[in-house]
Amino acid sequence: MAKFTHLHVHSEYSLLDGLAKIEKLLARAKELGMDSMALTDHGALYGAIKFYLAAQDFEIKPIIGVETYIAARSRFDKQAKAGSDQYHLILLAKNEKGYQNLMKLTTLAHLEGFYYKPRIDIELLQQYSEGLIVTTACLKGEIPDLLRRGRQKTAEERAKQFQEIFDKDFYLEIEHHPKITDQEKVNKALVKLSRKLGIPLVAANDVHYVDPDDAEAQDALLAVQTQKMIADKDRLTMIDSPDFYLRSPEEMEKLFAKYPDAIENTRKIS
Repeated sequence: MAKFTHLHVHSEYSLLDGLAKIEKLLARAKELGMDSMALTDHGALYGAIKFYLAAQDFEIKPIIGVETYIAARSRFDKQAKAGSDQYHLILLAKNEKGYQNLMKLTTLAHLEGFYYKPRIDIELLQQYSEGLIVTTACLKGEIPDLLRRGRQKTAEERAKQFQEIFDKDFYLEIEHHPKITDQEKVNKALVKLSRKLGIPLVAANDVHYVDPDDAEAQDALLAVQTQKMIADKDRLTMIDSPDFYLRSPEEMEKLFAKYPDAIENTRKIS
């Protein structure tokens, strides 16, 4: 049995952001000896059915999820600056009710919360929390962002709020992307917060493509999304950190050797 499950994975259905085709993701997971994997595309469930059906063929347990955008206050607030109120949050369906709530949340994100991106808020999470497992996502998650900016007290208050809603199904996500500014700093703060509040850690890799060699193509995709030239220096890019691929369980165990509980919790969730 595999010792690690990827729970933060983007496919081609993370439009102009994810590069990986679902079949290739599953084939590589199978090759690496994995028996389960999540799909958490940005803001919607476009690939969920295709992923679920294809996973059956590869004998891999499919975990349906989404990396949603969440407003810091209300989904009805319309901010003047694009991206100023679009924190990331991973939602995973652990049963049929959870899947129904994922569909409800993504629908309302588009119909009520859409402003540059489809957004939900705490009010909706409280209303449709049943059957969901939640992780704090990448550095664009609200709690990681608060910790990055040194706002420990506010981060702790927000973590307690999520903990009240989701109880033991709320996790603090740590990642290993050493060339990403502040990643290690935020990881340490998340570990400290975990130990203080008793919130479990979970390890993830924020997968955007299947193999390391795909990094350049994915960077071109980001350039298209942001309407920039590849040569432009002042654009969103991940090429300086070409490690957003489907890492093997062995790689993940080695990278998070200091936090074996974060690895074990991926299997607990699976």
